[in-house]
Amino acid sequence: MRFVDEFREPELISKAAEEIRRLAGTVRHYRMMEVCGGHTHAIYRFGLKDILPENIELIHGPGCPVCVLPMGRIDDGLSIAQQSDVIFAAFGDMMRVPGTQGSPLEHKARGMDVRIVYSPSDALKLARLNPNKHVMFFAIGFETTAPSTALTMMRAKAEGVRNFSVFCNHVTIIPAIRAILDSPDMRLDAFIGPAHVSTVIGCRPYEWIAQNERKPIVVSGFEPLDMLQSIGMLLRQLKAGEAKVENQYKRVVPWEGNRAALRAMAEVFELRPYFEWRGLGFISQSALRVNDKYAEWDAEQRFAVPGIRVTDPKAAQCGEVLKGVLKPHQCKLFGRECTPEHPIGALMVSSEGSCAAYHNYEHRKAAMISLNSVA
Repeated sequence: MRFVDEFREPELISKAAEEIRRLAGTVRHYRMMEVCGGHTHAIYRFGLKDILPENIELIHGPGCPVCVLPMGRIDDGLSIAQQSDVIFAAFGDMMRVPGTQGSPLEHKARGMDVRIVYSPSDALKLARLNPNKHVMFFAIGFETTAPSTALTMMRAKAEGVRNFSVFCNHVTIIPAIRAILDSPDMRLDAFIGPAHVSTVIGCRPYEWIAQNERKPIVVSGFEPLDMLQSIGMLLRQLKAGEAKVENQYKRVVPWEGNRAALRAMAEVFELRPYFEWRGLGFISQSALRVNDKYAEWDAEQRFAVPGIRVTDPKAAQCGEVLKGVLKPHQCKLFGRECTPEHPIGALMVSSEGSCAAYHNYEHRKAAMISLNSVA
């Protein structure tokens, strides 16, 4: 199969769903975590929950980089941008994520120079066009986006563009999965492995999950048939008593990853000793920082960063949702105080956030059903 239409073919989807029902049976309950936020949105968007048997429970994981970023890091980045000669550049996902004093978009409304960019190279272009300003790129993402940040920094160094820096918030996926597995209140049978991250790191880094934790993992694509095929592959492993890494997304994900991307990351970044994750706390060696060779382009070394630590609002239950302990709708604020129009947590903002996915698809679907029943 090569084209998107093939992975949305109703007849093939029906056959895959029937195979899943046959494999799942009725006796055992299966709990599978989709690590990637993109998978969460696909599940809701395509209504996959509605065609899965009730004894298969999908748990939403921490694979949304905007969602796992603590408020303090947002405040730190914005504190740098308070200087009149600094331009704050970030992806659109970040613009409405709240810090303690408001989101970047709200700071823009107050007069801060905040710009949306579509890539790190756009931020570098801003620096070239504004030689009297300093452009700070608020870098965020798993290993998926880290290579583009690294390559942009390499270009800035090669061209001698010195009014450009990166505030690095890149995190790594493996320690997050380890933290989930170490959580005492989490019981999982298998993982639907992330796709975007795997295009960079490959499948080999997940082997410890199968070998040490005895949990099957299948790297999956994002189309309906991709996900159903992956769930079927996991069920076959579980029924056979196996635990191994499989790659359903072979048309995109190479087993060994993208070596050129990994080399670029190794050139620019090194692991932080520890990093704070929203809902998961401090996780050792779970994030990247700029190494000394690129110190001149590291915002944390060029500017005084306060190192703010902030807890989420007490009523918000973002941490429990991120860890898969709660479903989005089980949060006390969901759909009431916290909505996409007025978000309290990042999970309601990001295009990969589980709360945004649930609200945009399941919550609105339930509301429409309710209205129709009244009519």
